[in-house]
Parts: sequence; structure tokens; C-alpha cells
Amino acid sequence: MANYRKLWGLLLIVLGVTFALLGFFGKEVYRQAPPIPDQVVATNGELLMTEDDILDGQTAWQSVGGMQLGSIWGHGAYQAPDWTADWLHRELMAWLELAAEETYSASYASLSPSEQNQLEFELKQAYRTNTLDATSDTVTVSERRARAMAQTADYYSRLFSDDPALQSTRESYAMKEDTLPSAARREQLTHFFFWTAWAAATERPGSVATYTNNWPHEPLIDNVPTAENIFWSLASVVLLIAGIGLLIWTWAFLHKENAAEPEPPIKDPLTGIALTPSQRALGKYLLLVVGLFVFQVFVGGATAHYTIEGQSFYGIELSRWFPYTLLRTWHIQSALFWIATGFLAAGLFLAPIINGGKDPKYQKLGVDILFWALIVVVAGSFIGNYLAIAQVMPADLNFWLGHQGYEYVDLGRLWQIGKFTGIAFWLVLMLRGIVPALRRPGDRHLLALLTASVACIGLFYGAGFFYGERTHLSVMEYWRWWIVHLWVEGFFEVFATTALAFIFCTMGLVSRRIATTASLASASLFMLGGIPGTFHHLYFAGTTTPVMAVGATFSALEVVPLVVLGYEAWEHWRLRQRAPWMENVKWPLLFFVGVAFWNMLGAGVFGFMINPPIALYYIQGLNTTPTHAHAALFGVYGFLALGFTLLVLRYIRPGLVFNDRLMKVGFCCLNAGLALMLFTSLLPVGVIQFIASASEGLWYARSEAFMQQPLLETLRWIRTVGDVVFIVGALAVAWQVVSALCGRARRQSTESADSEAKGSVAT
Repeated sequence: MANYRKLWGLLLIVLGVTFALLGFFGKEVYRQAPPIPDQVVATNGELLMTEDDILDGQTAWQSVGGMQLGSIWGHGAYQAPDWTADWLHRELMAWLELAAEETYSASYASLSPSEQNQLEFELKQAYRTNTLDATSDTVTVSERRARAMAQTADYYSRLFSDDPALQSTRESYAMKEDTLPSAARREQLTHFFFWTAWAAATERPGSVATYTNNWPHEPLIDNVPTAENIFWSLASVVLLIAGIGLLIWTWAFLHKENAAEPEPPIKDPLTGIALTPSQRALGKYLLLVVGLFVFQVFVGGATAHYTIEGQSFYGIELSRWFPYTLLRTWHIQSALFWIATGFLAAGLFLAPIINGGKDPKYQKLGVDILFWALIVVVAGSFIGNYLAIAQVMPADLNFWLGHQGYEYVDLGRLWQIGKFTGIAFWLVLMLRGIVPALRRPGDRHLLALLTASVACIGLFYGAGFFYGERTHLSVMEYWRWWIVHLWVEGFFEVFATTALAFIFCTMGLVSRRIATTASLASASLFMLGGIPGTFHHLYFAGTTTPVMAVGATFSALEVVPLVVLGYEAWEHWRLRQRAPWMENVKWPLLFFVGVAFWNMLGAGVFGFMINPPIALYYIQGLNTTPTHAHAALFGVYGFLALGFTLLVLRYIRPGLVFNDRLMKVGFCCLNAGLALMLFTSLLPVGVIQFIASASEGLWYARSEAFMQQPLLETLRWIRTVGDVVFIVGALAVAWQVVSALCGRARRQSTESADSEAKGSVAT
């Protein structure tokens, strides 16, 4: 118990310190966010835009899909440009053309190098100088810049309409025709794009860096990495090496003290517990998991194809009804829904077991209500997404019922509230089974940690309610990453680790002491890097150097525990040899082994590839990001949810014998398909883009001219091979689940199944 107290103390200290850092520097995000001026005026007194115009433009951007159509400050989709970088470069070039005409009566390209250098020097002074008057809250720009802004705005207004002259560009960007039909809202949209570019080009008062820490790379105005960027990048690498070394030493010493493994029971203890009504009701959850999984996979294939034919699917003009923005929204949202449902099902399966093998009163009713609530939220949010992007939904209802515009939190606010309510209701259902068990005597430390992780999953999704439709973009990003990073990569990670430890402990395969110690230690390691590591998403989102320092330092530590996951994978797989009956759960175990591998590669290697500030400076918003996202989101949480699904399936269908041939196809094709996507398409495209970004600027790496090169188009075509292999794997796993639930799967003999179901629990 003394060891437990030390580990609990360590975990509480880690949580206290890291949340203090997250909160303190979160306050700095509010205080130091780039100002939205009350007015932007030209030197001749012309009013160009107001704060309301900029915020109206933000809502217009949200209504067309926001981060699902291009990106802002590097966050969002990767097919269309990053609108910040693209606007900035177009405006700079317009300014240079106007200056060349006014000064030399010639085009900028025809000038001599010395004449170009003189204009570029003036350009840098004009754009990096902060002209915000704090007293009047007014930004003043020159008449020349006002004309450059007007030219750039006209281009965007035509791009987001159905102007025939830009039809091929819209196709290259996977934009549907007449993306934003209202001319007034298109004008507001350009105001928002201008403001994001202004913040990226204007130096913060008292600093030699812009509000976005000199991001994006734009040589014309010396937007290059800061000294702090380079220093904290090197520091993160040093801390990573030191952390890995310390972990290996600690692991070596602690591993020697591990207690002897318990003698495994003769029969599977979980089959000796009679199924409760609430557990029997979980079949429909598993059908929802694989149904949404298959839907997500097919939608993802269509989305990937849009990067080649921007408005069509093999010649069919699909964008009229289901444009890229909509399908990408559904692709991401369906992934979050089915993965979360897999976790919810695992928790609801464990609740009666924790409660001594019986349901709390009305537990089945609660399980049924939660399921249908999930159906309503999924259907409602998908319909809302469709109506918003089709521009059918009234503008004033879009944020609440349609599309919030923020990646991973795309569903309308009403559906977001519904999702939070459902998760909170799940928390109640879980606690009804857990709390009575906590009151019983004995070692309840592992159960207490599981309870804490369940509570955090239930409550921390509420961070998404701390921003609204017109919240400042920097502040919104702070809270959004509480969900995308902290809720998912933090508390779900702890829940998964603890739930697996609890399952293996209940099976009698590992001792309670080892399971508890490992879970508490893992939780401390995950939280140490995971909580303040949230800031590594905010290096260039209008934050200051201290945020970069904290994010770079602690995000390096996120990788440290992942280096030992190969050993964890071996430990999980080795459990299969400990008892003959473990052969019945071979396939869930193999999926858990896959989780450990992809955690190391996808979250560890590919995650650190984009974590140091100097790396992210050049590759934020390039295909290196979805390389990490696909490997980590599906490779870790997807495989984990499927593993939980198969495990629950095995026990709610006691006589089930997995079809080895079908499962081999499913497991191998999912892994092979994911690897092919990454290594034959996403990663090569990202590396080529990185070279372009570092040499020319982000605007070029995301431009139509660059992305439509034959080599890059070929690499995107090659992805089709990986997609098809992956789809085959998804269908195989889905068929295994559906056939088992519908009674067509191969079963054990009745005598064998009955014998196992009545087996006594060995102690």
C-alpha cells in the first residue's frame, strides 16, 4: 500500500503542476491574443472594415466548413490553400506590382534586382510595422496597401462564387461551385482572411516577431523562424533523449521488482459470470461501431479521391450533392463517433462485472436510452452539416445546428451539447456499477484509477463550451485542443490502459499489484507530457514565446513512454500463451498489440516529427500532419476501439469462435492498408511539400501550381491502392461482428459453450 501512496502522490503532483501550467499560460493566451481592431482605415480616411465585419467573416468561414476547406494559421484541411498564407502572399505581390507601376512605370518582374530589392525593403517596413493605435483601437494602412487588399479581396470573392474564370482553380482546391452564394458574406469572409494575414505579418509590440511568431514562412517580409523557435526545438530534442534514458533506467530497476505472475485459472473467469440484461443489450452498440466505421472508410476513400478530381468521383460530379468539405467533415466526425462508441461499450460491459456480476436497477433501460440518444446526435449532426455546407441553413442557425467550422468539433453546438449529455449519462451508468464496488473492503486502487479516468472522460468534453461562434480564434484554439489533444490523447489513453489492466487482472492473468502499479505509473507519464503538451498545437496561433517553450518542452516528454510500448505489446501477446482458453480472445489481443505498435510509430515517431517548433514552422498544414493523424487516430484509438468491440463481442456471444481466415484478412489488410496510405502517398507528398515550404514559403507548398504537378498527382493516385486494401480489411472485421451478432458466425459446440459458461473462477 505504501507504494500505491507514493504513486498516487506522484500522479496528484503531476496533475496539479501540469494543470497549473495549462491554466496559467492559458490566461496568457487570452491576454496576448492578436487584437481584432475596432476599425481598419486607409490613410485617406476610408473605412475598410470594422471588428464586426471581421467577426462576421469568421462566421461566414464557419458556414462553408471552416477548417474542412483549406486552413487558417495552419489548422484544417490540406487540399485548398492555407488562406492566411495564400492571402498574405497575394496581397504582398499586389503591393509590389502597384509599387513598381507607381515608382518605375513597369511590372515588378521586369525590374532589375536592385530595384526589386528596394521595393522589397519598403514592403517589409510597410507590413511588419505595427500601425495599431491602442487609444482608438484602429489599424491604419497606406492607400497602396488598401488597393492591394481590394485586389486580393476581389480574387477571393470570385473564387468563392461561381465565376467561370476560376472554375479550374476551384476544382484544384476541391471547392464546389458557388461555395458561398451571398456576395455580402463573401465580402465579410475576405475581411476575416485579411485579419488572419495581418496578424501573421505584423510585429507584436515590444517584439521582433509577428503575432504568430513569424509564421508562415514568407521570405518577402522576412517571416523566418525566431531564435526562440530554434532554441526550444533543440531543448525538446535534448529533453526527449534525457527522458528516454531516464525511463529505460527506471524501467530496468523497477522491472526486477515485479511480483511473480499468478497461476492462471483453469477456466476464463469472465465466462463464469452470467451475462446481465445490460450486457446483452450491447450488441447494437457494436453494430453502430462497425456501421460508422465502414461508412467512415468509404467516405474517406471518396475524400481522398477529391484530391485528384476536385469536383468529381470518377467522372460523376459528386460535389453538387456531397462536396469535399462535407465528406471530410463526415469522415472525421464518424471516426470520433465510432471510436467513442467502442469505448462506451467497453465501459458498459465492465460496469456489471465491477458490480459483482449484476446490473444496478434500470441499467438496461439506461443503456438503451443512451444508444438511441447517440443515434439522434449522429443523425442530427450529419444532417446539420449537410444543410450548412449546402448553404440551405439560415446563417444565424449555422453554429447551433449546422457546422461550427472547427476541425474535430464540426458538429453544431446543439449536437455538441447532446454528445456531452450522452457522455455524462454514460458516466452516471458507469458510476452506478463502480461506486458500490469502491465501498467494499480490499485493494480498490486500480478501480479508483479507472473511476477517475471515467469521470474525466465524462466531464472534460465540456471544455468545448468555453468558446462561442464569435470567440477570438486564438482563444477558441486553446479550448479546442483541450478536446482534441487533452480529452482524447490524455484521458482516453489513461482509460484504455486502466481498462485493459482491469480486464487482464479480472481474468487472473496478471496480479492486481502489478496491474495497479503499472497503471498508476503510466497515468503519471501520460499526463506529465500530455497536459502541458497541449500547447504544441498553439505555437503559431497568436501566442507568445512562453507558450512555445512549455509546449516544446513537455510535448517531447509525451513521446518518452511510447518507446517501451514494444515491450507492452509483447506482454499483451504473451498472455495468449498463459492459458488454453486465451485462444478465444486471440484476435482482440492482436488488435491491442497493433495499438502498441502504432502508438510507437504514429503517435511517437510521426508525432515528434512535427512537434519541435522548428519542424512545425515549416510543415504545419502540410501532408506530414495527416501522416501523424492517420497513424495515431486510427492506428491507436481505432485499433483500440475495434479491440474492445471484438472483446465485448466474444463475451456477449459466449459460443462465438472467431473466423480465423476472416480475421486474418481484416487485421492484415487494416495494417497493410494504413501503412500503404502513409508510406506511398501521405508521407512522400508531405516531404516534397516540406522542401517547397522551406525554400519558397508555405503559400507555394499549398498552391495550385505546386499541388497539381504530375508527380504529386501520381502519388495521390497511388494512395488508392492503400485505400482499397484498407477497405477490404474494414469490411472483413465488420462482417465478423455482424455475422456474430446475427447468428451466422461459427459457434463452439453447445456442450463446450455450456461447460465454459458454468466454469468456476479459480483463485
